[in-house]
Amino acid sequence: MYKKLFIPGPTHVRDKILQAQAVPMIGHRAKEYADLQAAVTPKLQKLLYTEQRVYLYASSSTGVMEGAVRQASTKKVLNCICGAFSKRWHQITKANGVPCDAIEVPMGQATTPEAVDEALSKGEYDAITVVLNETSTGLTNPVKEIAALVREKYPDVLILVDAVSGMAGIKIEFDAWGLDVCLAGVQKCFALPPGLTVCAVSDRARERARQVPNHGYYFAYDVMDKKYEAHQTPATPAISLIQALNVQMDDILAEGLENRWQRHKDMAKIVQDWARKYFALYSDERYLSPTVTNVKNTRGISVKDLNAELGKRGAMISNGYGELKEKCFRIAHMGDLTVDDINWLLDQINDILGLG
Repeated sequence: MYKKLFIPGPTHVRDKILQAQAVPMIGHRAKEYADLQAAVTPKLQKLLYTEQRVYLYASSSTGVMEGAVRQASTKKVLNCICGAFSKRWHQITKANGVPCDAIEVPMGQATTPEAVDEALSKGEYDAITVVLNETSTGLTNPVKEIAALVREKYPDVLILVDAVSGMAGIKIEFDAWGLDVCLAGVQKCFALPPGLTVCAVSDRARERARQVPNHGYYFAYDVMDKKYEAHQTPATPAISLIQALNVQMDDILAEGLENRWQRHKDMAKIVQDWARKYFALYSDERYLSPTVTNVKNTRGISVKDLNAELGKRGAMISNGYGELKEKCFRIAHMGDLTVDDINWLLDQINDILGLG
């Protein structure tokens, strides 16, 4: 049975977007493809409020994260951990042999500018990794404030941001905030099928990458740059997904960016208010995510059984991630979902659980 996905990725994909992938194939060295990339790139720059480069990678976000840390540092990287996906940055950095340290806060808590300041004051680091939206806990880190601190006091430190469950659902002002790398897969707030990652890269980061030996090939900015002006990619791009992305970007811009950010906030408030009434919220109330809510399972329900019943009604939510399985459940409110969708889902849950 078809299920509408209220999980934090892959998200619900509209029929129009699915069909946009089904247009005839074009050659990736043909003018038709160059015209496609030339059309979609400025739309992505507008989404991210940037005039700097935005690359398209045929990869999951994890691959682009790996490429980013390989090109970011000639000294040492500071990884900020507040949950499972921010921890992945640290795992990737270590696995690539890049010198690194981590600062970690308990799950459900945010990484603060003060904690970053204390760590960077040692003078050991020239790059920092942080997650905008920690998918495992339903928390949004104060990246704007962290970046302002770094830019003011540590101007040589690059800021690498995993915006996987935030980009296209949360306003990210790449240039104004002074970010250096900001990446996201399209299977979350962009509401496309998985397999493509959007990555904005600052001129500063591109210059740093040229100073890093053995910074790789597939994700290397200097390799991407060889084809960038020609509106191509050095390796075969995910053409069908980019066709769909171009259509989706037209719809995103037609909705209006400020309207889009507000819609996500409106959906989040509905879910958060419901969670407070019937359960509890897992994460720090000061940093709740506008794209995914992590609900503490204070009633001791079987999340697995709830999801099975929801499946019969055409919906799916997400269990708690990792150690939070059955202790929490997550409801995503991102992409092309609407307030009506969210209200319908909560009505179904209330009916299944007998909540008044």
